[in-house]
Amino acid sequence: MSAIAQAHRERRLPKQQLAILAICRFAEPLASTSLFPYLPEMIRSFSIPESEVGKWAGLAAAMFSLCQACMGIPWGRFSDLYGRKTAILLGLTSTMFTSLLWGFSTSLPMAIVARSLAGAGNGNVGIIRTVVAEMVPFKELQPRAFSIMPLVWNVGSIFGPTIGGALANPLGVKPGEVIEDPSLFQRFPYALPNLVSACFFAIGITNGLLFLEETLETKKGKRDYGRIVGEKITALVKSHVLKVEEILHLRLSSSGREGAETEPLLKPQEDEEAAPNNEPAKSASPPPGLREIMTPQSALNLLVYFGLAMHTMAFDQLLPVYMSYPSINLGDPQDITPPSPNSSPLKFAGGFSLDHFRIGLISTCYGICGMLIQFFVFPPVARRLGVLYCLKWCACVFPLAYFAMPFTALLPTQKAQIAVGFAVMMLKCVCGIFAYPCSTILITNSASSLRVLGTLNGIATSVAAIGRAAGPALGGSVFSYGVKRGFVIAPWWAMALVAVLAAIPVFWLREGEGFGGDEGDSDDYEEEGERGTTATDGRVRGVGKSGSADASSDQSPQEHEDEANDEVGGLLTRTNTASSAGIVDAGSDSGLAPGSRRGSQSQMLSRKNSRGMRRTSIPIGMGGQPISRRYSSNLGQSLGSAGSYNER
Repeated sequence: MSAIAQAHRERRLPKQQLAILAICRFAEPLASTSLFPYLPEMIRSFSIPESEVGKWAGLAAAMFSLCQACMGIPWGRFSDLYGRKTAILLGLTSTMFTSLLWGFSTSLPMAIVARSLAGAGNGNVGIIRTVVAEMVPFKELQPRAFSIMPLVWNVGSIFGPTIGGALANPLGVKPGEVIEDPSLFQRFPYALPNLVSACFFAIGITNGLLFLEETLETKKGKRDYGRIVGEKITALVKSHVLKVEEILHLRLSSSGREGAETEPLLKPQEDEEAAPNNEPAKSASPPPGLREIMTPQSALNLLVYFGLAMHTMAFDQLLPVYMSYPSINLGDPQDITPPSPNSSPLKFAGGFSLDHFRIGLISTCYGICGMLIQFFVFPPVARRLGVLYCLKWCACVFPLAYFAMPFTALLPTQKAQIAVGFAVMMLKCVCGIFAYPCSTILITNSASSLRVLGTLNGIATSVAAIGRAAGPALGGSVFSYGVKRGFVIAPWWAMALVAVLAAIPVFWLREGEGFGGDEGDSDDYEEEGERGTTATDGRVRGVGKSGSADASSDQSPQEHEDEANDEVGGLLTRTNTASSAGIVDAGSDSGLAPGSRRGSQSQMLSRKNSRGMRRTSIPIGMGGQPISRRYSSNLGQSLGSAGSYNER
């Protein structure tokens, strides 16, 4: 194999660890979305007037997000100090118990306290995002990697509403109904969905405890008793499988047939990027300062993320309240304002008048469509257009969906209301599926280094949680205010206004460099090959981006290492992860003369990693179509950024 071929390093997703992380994550969207179908009915069961249901439902959702905002940064710091795995498992355990507390709530204050504790006890949104970034620091693999957790959310959002709609109030207890000697589910009619959710949390906690690897560099060398037990269980299962395989092989061989090959339940880790790090743990460095964390682009991305979380969460929370609200075509309840021939055409108040079962069914269909879009539509479109360009389009479409939604209540039949309303929901669904992973990638790549990424994602979690608190609180309050005065359009148009304001800073965003190098480094390897650079002793020397053509060659190795640790973008810092260890930045420097030595020597590729040919990324759902090199080097760029997205 030539030196150039040896210089190419195969980059693969750590599929096994991402799958384990996805199992841990699955219970959270399941629990979060399961309460939406029955939330309005549960609020009514606390003897709340119909016109006030929207306000209190919004407040319950807002308290969850507000407490999550207050604890987002502490959870991020906690994960930086004690490890990502510990923080994730604690968050899952807390959410499991608070879900049970919510399901067994017998009063509105108890329910609000349960939601508050659920928000304060879980910072996994930002922590899991950090884990994915540490597992997959390579820019060309990020669309695929960062689409996995939203895909998990969409799968959970399929089963969550189904569980909530089908299992809530199984005995049909009416609000205010007095029952002598009630059974468990007559006394706690909304406990069953949360008991089911708790079972999924238990599965996720057990899976994470036994099989999830720590990605924080300073904790990788620590003894993980959970993984030790998991490895023993895996070895035990594997030994039994091998014994069964051997017996089958002997029996089938005696009859002249081939033995069946059976794979173990959990295959040994083969992904190079996810291979355990056997090096001793590095000492913890001082926490980064605010100036290092909050770059201008990071601040702008956080502002965009805040607005996105605010109006999308307001829509998701308000939608079941709106669909359960009495229809203006089905009578004239006392607290419903019917349309008047002499009044403004915008003055009307009504919903779809649906029960929790049909709301759950609609939400399930919504989730299925969302999963298909996430799987088949998002990867190729983001691959072709870039994440920044997609985010700009989504920001422009959100206000249109919010503007149109209230007019579905004016349609003459309930079937027409549901059909048109679902079409508007799908418009918002497509935008949300594109916007969140795109924004996540932009935030991640705006970080100045990997060592600040945990804290930055903690801040992003808090900022988004503030938006998710403000959105439902504002939407629910405006909904109650509007329907009392006959203007159901009020909350929807308020959301449209917020979406317009949130779209403005999107057009000042720029795509960051990422942390794992780029496809451009393949070209640089080729340039090095043309200039006579060869691999020796199984190692290849890398070139730093900031290196100049006349860099002094007599610098000490320590000076070179210090310079490498100061690099931003493609070059990893000292806190690089196992998935990125040994990767060097080889940014192009076309101004160098042939044969000249470019920049300071930064890091060395390991013998193992220098053997394989590099593989391009295939986004989820794209089969065997690889990403072109030019796309990866311009990922997310638009006409307004450095380079056109059409240049591939």
